[in-house]
Amino acid sequence: MLLSGWRVRKTAAIKREVCKWVDAFNAHGAEEIASLYHENAVNHQAANAPVSGIAAIREMFVQEFAAADMTAIAENIFEDGQWAIPEWKDPLGLRSGGFFHVVNGKIRFQRGCWDNRSFLKQHTLPIEDK
Repeated sequence: MLLSGWRVRKTAAIKREVCKWVDAFNAHGAEEIASLYHENAVNHQAANAPVSGIAAIREMFVQEFAAADMTAIAENIFEDGQWAIPEWKDPLGLRSGGFFHVVNGKIRFQRGCWDNRSFLKQHTLPIEDK
C-alpha cells in the first residue's frame, strides 16, 4: 500500500509539471517554459530537428511564439511512471499529442507530434515542399 501511495503522489507530480508547461505555453512564456526543462533536455518536435539545452529550447519557443499565436487545450494527460502523454487540440481544430519524460521535477525529453502542413496553413505560414 505504501508503494502504491508513493506512485500515485509521484505520478501526480509528473502531471503537474506538464500542466505548468501547458499554462506557460498558453501564456507564450518562453522563459517560463525553459525553466521547466533539465539543463541538458532535448525537445524534439516530430516535424523539426531535435533541440538540445535550455538556451536553445528557449530560443525555439521565442521564434515559434513570434511566428504564430498558439494555444494548447489539454483534453487528456495520460501518465506512466516518469512519462506524461498529453493529448490536445487548439482553437483552430488542430489535434496533437506528445511525450514528456520528467525526472526530478524537470523535463528531460519532449517529443511533439502534429500535422505540420495543416498547422502552417491555418497560421498562413510558408509551406516548404520537399
